[in-house]
Amino acid sequence: MSRFTDALQGTFLRLAAGGLLPATWFGGRDAATVARACREGKLTLEIVSHCWRYAHLLSYQLSSLVQHRTDLLEVTMTVFHAEEDERVVEVLDFFGSLDVEGVRWNWKALERERLMRRSIGRNIAAKQTRADWVWFTDCDIVFHEGCLETLARELQGRDDPLVFPRRERITELLEECDERLARARSAPEIRGIPLDEFSPLAGTRDRAKGAYQITHGDVARAVGYCDSIGLYQRPADRWRKTYEDRAFRWLLGTQGTGLDIPGVCQIRHMVKGRYQGSSLIARLRANIRKAQAP
Repeated sequence: MSRFTDALQGTFLRLAAGGLLPATWFGGRDAATVARACREGKLTLEIVSHCWRYAHLLSYQLSSLVQHRTDLLEVTMTVFHAEEDERVVEVLDFFGSLDVEGVRWNWKALERERLMRRSIGRNIAAKQTRADWVWFTDCDIVFHEGCLETLARELQGRDDPLVFPRRERITELLEECDERLARARSAPEIRGIPLDEFSPLAGTRDRAKGAYQITHGDVARAVGYCDSIGLYQRPADRWRKTYEDRAFRWLLGTQGTGLDIPGVCQIRHMVKGRYQGSSLIARLRANIRKAQAP
């Protein structure tokens, strides 16, 4: 299929998911008909992340699960990656050798073309999960002090199809030479960024966007992640913008329920290593991100 046709379909789907058409026209299981258990006690959570050329960010994310684990949750950490990304594999090998109580490491290798469309891995995880809840996230997100513990308490007895953290903390937009990024490129080890180096983002989040989609496990297993939309399950030759996040909420029929969860942090970085192209294009992207930074 040509890139033009692909782009045309993408534009149509973005308009449809914006409310132009009802989600029921696109097939798949109606999320409203899924029976959802209201589970209590020690819950299970699967965190689903993708990583391509971001080994240094991934090391911080995985470290946060070691440093800030909780006895209130059983966590499965799933990371989709490509075997050819040697630095990511090195990080995964290191953390996979660590025995962390309450945390199970789950590495999922995909062909590069399937990794480039994030919804493919998310759909695999959604359909296969055995967890009570699934947190779809990105590898630049850190689960800092109090995050998982509070989440476990907030999820007690809930049956919302989709929830999200209302607030987040962020670093400034880090240059490639920033010491925090530079040290993370050395040999894998457990490392962290102090909480006070993440600033509270002004305002509150109003929907479950991108890296902050926490889905009820029963819904994930029944509906998948954009499982019924062919374009979003089609391999790609390069990293694709994650427009499917809006479609996922559209298919679920909700923007999500906001929860007060502390310690949700993002490492913001200027250069996007997952995009290919000339150094000129890379610099242009970096300058755009800098101009857009709050």
